[in-house]
Amino acid sequence: MKVKLILPALAEAESPFWRPIKYSLFPPLGLATLAAYLSPDDEVDLQDQHVETITLDDNPDLVIIQVYITNAYRAYAMADHYRAKGSYVILGGLHVTSLPEEAAPHADSIFLGPGEETFPEFLKDFRNKTPKKRYFSSVRSLDRIPPIRRDLIKRHLYLVPNSIVVTRGCPHHCTFCYKDSFFEGGKSFYTQQVDDALAEIDRLPGSHLYFLDDHLLGNARFAEALFEGMKGMKRVFQSAATVDSILRGNLVEKAAAAGLRSLFVGFETFSVQNLKQSNKKQNLQKDYKRAVDRLHSLGIMINGSFVFGLDEDDQDVFKRTVEWGIENAITTSTYHILTPYPGTQLYTDMQKQKRILTSNWDLYDTRHVVYRTENISPQALEAGYHWAYKEFYTWSNIARASLKHDSIKHMLKHFAYTGGWKKFEAVWNFLIKTKSLNNMLPVLESVLSKVNGSKNKTTEHVYPASAQTATAQ
Repeated sequence: MKVKLILPALAEAESPFWRPIKYSLFPPLGLATLAAYLSPDDEVDLQDQHVETITLDDNPDLVIIQVYITNAYRAYAMADHYRAKGSYVILGGLHVTSLPEEAAPHADSIFLGPGEETFPEFLKDFRNKTPKKRYFSSVRSLDRIPPIRRDLIKRHLYLVPNSIVVTRGCPHHCTFCYKDSFFEGGKSFYTQQVDDALAEIDRLPGSHLYFLDDHLLGNARFAEALFEGMKGMKRVFQSAATVDSILRGNLVEKAAAAGLRSLFVGFETFSVQNLKQSNKKQNLQKDYKRAVDRLHSLGIMINGSFVFGLDEDDQDVFKRTVEWGIENAITTSTYHILTPYPGTQLYTDMQKQKRILTSNWDLYDTRHVVYRTENISPQALEAGYHWAYKEFYTWSNIARASLKHDSIKHMLKHFAYTGGWKKFEAVWNFLIKTKSLNNMLPVLESVLSKVNGSKNKTTEHVYPASAQTATAQ
């Protein structure tokens, strides 16, 4: 059987002239995971439009397409194309799960929720010529899942080919997050067996890893055992976690000892009311500054995530947020305009309030305003979003933030990582176009080398009143 797996490019990522580095970081692990259930005799092709041109002149027996909100129209067009040629097409992913009635006309079968249980069921049905129109995941387990088909991944096209996911979902329930809709009807957070996760890590060459888990520290017992098992593996890795998990216990110290060098942290907002609106309880009454200092004392760089456009935000939110990031030496900042994705509680609430302005999914990229705002105009919100990115990543602010660290090595690492990420777009574009991006991996590994801990100076630092409000109540 000829099988084709496709990840269509997100609308904001596809350009014939410019290829932003952020869309060439990670291979499509979800599709490679499903491919592991196929027969060894199947002829399998995995294509990722973010890093290669999708060929549409072939005639596969089975086509599997992963659908996100801003690639939905492109995914549907590809699905229609292959169905017209006689291929059996299945669609799955976040957008399909949130809007199954929209996706169903473009597919022979759709998949709702994670596919580790349902895809093997479908393959059995398909070979017996009795496939169902809809498959829904209710049993959630990562026990004894087969190894990811990494042989299908074109490693040289990615900066971070050693990406890995050892958990599914998240233990929290933020109103703007897709997670609750995707995992509805079953467990919303679960992990691999530690030995299976370690075996997958052992398969990966080199030293660098990127855990794409929503919250690697979400199950403390699992994470502690994982980090203990990783000791001596000489790995350096990046991942994501919450402010709460950074401050609780000594798990982040164990992560650092295992090789954690960079962490994505969802600060999102300094406003208590905004946190409550988003149901981001894990950030309430948490000292952001103390979390930052704890990570810095361990030599861990921080990618801070911030959301603009929550109802308590005003015109000053952009300046406050950027200044806080610089003063607290956040290595990189990721900014988002609040986006009510279909299937989320935020979308449901805004629909009831008649605040949704458009259903053009290409605009749901966290760079456009798609809802009626409260204290700030849509034009000012988009302008402030772009200003924040430009301002945070000026050379002067990169240097100012770098100098906040206590050690010369951490200062240099900060400057190199931040500058390299945002100030050399033309170089990244050249490397992507010449298919030599993976040659930069040794440089990334070098930048992520260990920094000796420094004295935490939490009590000596004065930070904005907005941050004090978020941590004091």
